[in-house]
Amino acid sequence: MTYCVGIKTHQGLVMASDSRSNAGSDQVNACRKMHTFAKPGERAFAILSSGSLSLTQSVLTMLRKDFNDGKGLAAAETFYDAVRMVGEYVRRVAELDRAALEKDDYAFNINLLIGGQIKGEAAQLYLIYPQGNPLMVTNETPFLQIGEYKYGRPILERGLVYSKTTLESAALYALLSFDATIRSNVTVGPPIEIMVYRSDQLEFDEYCCMNADDPQMTSIHKQWEQALRNAVEALPEIQFNACLANT
Repeated sequence: MTYCVGIKTHQGLVMASDSRSNAGSDQVNACRKMHTFAKPGERAFAILSSGSLSLTQSVLTMLRKDFNDGKGLAAAETFYDAVRMVGEYVRRVAELDRAALEKDDYAFNINLLIGGQIKGEAAQLYLIYPQGNPLMVTNETPFLQIGEYKYGRPILERGLVYSKTTLESAALYALLSFDATIRSNVTVGPPIEIMVYRSDQLEFDEYCCMNADDPQMTSIHKQWEQALRNAVEALPEIQFNACLANT
């Protein structure tokens, strides 16, 4: 399992992913799930992946080859065209592998988040499903998740506001979303990669990778935990009535 999240604010994007890959309870590996494709000054794409590692590797290998040859993401006229192209790569891999996987009772499992910008357009963020069809993020719910997302969703829903949240705060929300997920699910784990993309930058130059013992991650975890306790202690006490009779 994995967890990835993309956040869109009025200032740009935050993309974050874990690095844990599981092939059984006794085989836990680290594998990057954040991949970038950029022509500085012209276009920049970041893709986060979840699902079967073999399937995501196939899609990303095809994307990288064509990008390096000036095709695919390198040639898309609009961001939506680029998203649709990625969906076509997913379908191409499905044609190659789906039947063999399902014959042995394995689901064709791949989900992608793609965020970034093409010059002349606004920064954008999409989710691509296993069928290759895309879903665009909305200002009302300015984030998209893939993988083991349920534990990290509440803080995003409560805190993120498209028109007000800064990228610096969005990066903190992303990290706290991972903190909650890692605390509740052992199939998600560090290193955690976080990248900030500022609108119209058209390149990626704000990135960090945090291991389990990273001083920033440790400090933020401790301060957040203490802040939660303090906030609960500051709430008004619940007023209880007399005990109910046996019912």
